Amino acid sequence: MGDIPGAREELDRLGRALRTQLVELINDLTPGSDLRLLFLDEPGVVDWHEPLRYQYWTGSFSGERPAHASAAGIASRAAALLGSAGWETTTAQEDAGGRNRSVVTGRRDGCSIEIRVGDHGSIVYFGGRTPAMALYETEEFRWPEPARTAATVTPGYVLCYECDGLGWCPGCGGRGWVHDEVRGRKNCSACHRDRVCLICRGAAQLAISLLSPYQRGYYPESG
Repeated sequence: MGDIPGAREELDRLGRALRTQLVELINDLTPGSDLRLLFLDEPGVVDWHEPLRYQYWTGSFSGERPAHASAAGIASRAAALLGSAGWETTTAQEDAGGRNRSVVTGRRDGCSIEIRVGDHGSIVYFGGRTPAMALYETEEFRWPEPARTAATVTPGYVLCYECDGLGWCPGCGGRGWVHDEVRGRKNCSACHRDRVCLICRGAAQLAISLLSPYQRGYYPESG
């Protein structure tokens, strides 16, 4: 796959900016939180349709709000910090299991940050994500060449009846996955991500002497 020029650099820049803003919020709103648990080191795939799209994100980093700080005070402070940093902010009330909590959302440069806090507990939840970006050009898949052919099969062997000498899984061509309209990709049902042909285990050929009666039905010429 060929890199899309400048895409990874831009995504990394947004990831660093997102982390910097989250660290500022966490240190201010929940001082003493363990920032080693803020995992934003590498982007992950969030959309498996071609071309794949990558994103930096963290789901629900949590910290303890100070005893003197109310949930409303935390929400107000979070909105003020984001607003002063140039983020467009909204604050809403959410019913979480019959208990209200404040949800502060900030958006900037395609990134989003969400902070959730309620009076029913002392935990403040932080989440954030960058835009989802394609990093690599889409390339048409080329099926591998057969590992064995009728001209190269070993004496005493026959080409595997399942893959016809390919060696790789005939369902996915050795990728371990196939395209899926809804999810983009799904595990290959023929090899279950083993990638190789499950009959010959990648050998591309089968020993005639070891064929079962059922398998011999595929080779009537073998007798």
